[in-house]
Parts: sequence; C-alpha cells; structure tokens
Amino acid sequence: MSEPSKATSEPFRVPDDDLDDLASTLAKTMADVRQHGVILDRLGSEPGETTKIASDALAEESSAPGTADGPASVFILALGGEAYDVELAALSDWVNYLFLPVYGREISSNRPWCSQWHEHSEAVARLHALWLAWQQLTDAEAGISGPSTWHRDHLDQALVHLRAPDGPFAACTTSPTRPNHRVLATPAPEQLGPAA
Repeated sequence: MSEPSKATSEPFRVPDDDLDDLASTLAKTMADVRQHGVILDRLGSEPGETTKIASDALAEESSAPGTADGPASVFILALGGEAYDVELAALSDWVNYLFLPVYGREISSNRPWCSQWHEHSEAVARLHALWLAWQQLTDAEAGISGPSTWHRDHLDQALVHLRAPDGPFAACTTSPTRPNHRVLATPAPEQLGPAA
C-alpha cells in the first residue's frame, strides 16, 4: 500500500489588483443581504401572517371610494391602521440597520437626532420617502448609476432637512450623552391667517 501523500498547503493569496474588485463585490453582497433581511422581516416570521395583514389592509383601502384599482398611494402617510404599522416596522428595520450605521454621523447641536424618530411625523415622512427611493434606485434594474442618483437626488437633501438645527428634531438630542425627546407643536389651522 502506498502511503498517503501529505500535501503542504500553500497560503492562498489574492493578487492586489483583484482586492478592490473583491471588496466591491463583498460590499454589494452585504448590502443585498441587508436588503433581503429587511424584506424577510417585512414578510414576518409566521407564514402568511404579514401577508394576511397586508392583504387585509389593501382590501380595506380598496373598499374605500375611488380606490377600486388598489391603494391610492404607497406613501406611509396615506396608510392607516395595521398597514401603517407594518410599513413603519419595515422602515424601522431599514433606518436602524442600514441608514443609521452608514449615514447616522455624530449627534451635535448642528445635527440633532432623536432615537424616537418614529414619533415625529415629518421625520417618518422624509425617511419613508428616502427608503422608497432607495428601494427603487438600488435595484439592479436601476442600473449602475442608481446608487449615485439616490445619494445625490434623495439622501443629501433628506439629511439637510432631517438633521437641520431647526428641523424635526430641533427640540431633541443634541448631545449623545444627554438623550432628549420632545415633539414640537405645529400651528393649528385656525391660527393660520386668512388665505391670500
């Protein structure tokens, strides 16, 4: 009988020229995994549970006058009840696991943030619009310039307004060591002057 050959394993080395491609591919794969995680969370862990909630909400909306062709809008402020809650939960996953870790930046008086952002209607509206655009522009069908377009046309403007010193978080946390949350009052309709 012949003795099994002992192969000496050589360390595997990736050529330096290929490292950038590998890093880029890995970053894309990780972003895809995160996106799939958000979708899976959105679908729920119980088979059919979230689908039933979503279909019930869509049926409720489509039974309303003027919406026989389906929901009038996918925008979160147009949703109500369980449909709003399901959409907010999915948005929260995206904000907490993708948006904040990548784009959160440090909290300061010039860039306030509120950990209870979901209680600020303007923040919910802006973040949801940003998330909808992200879903569309990071899809493969958007082409290779989709993410760049999302950054330029959507993210940059959203951050300017969300994190502005007079934005929706103006009365909230301006120092990470002293968390604060306060929803500012909005003008009541009767306090607005007559229409010009």
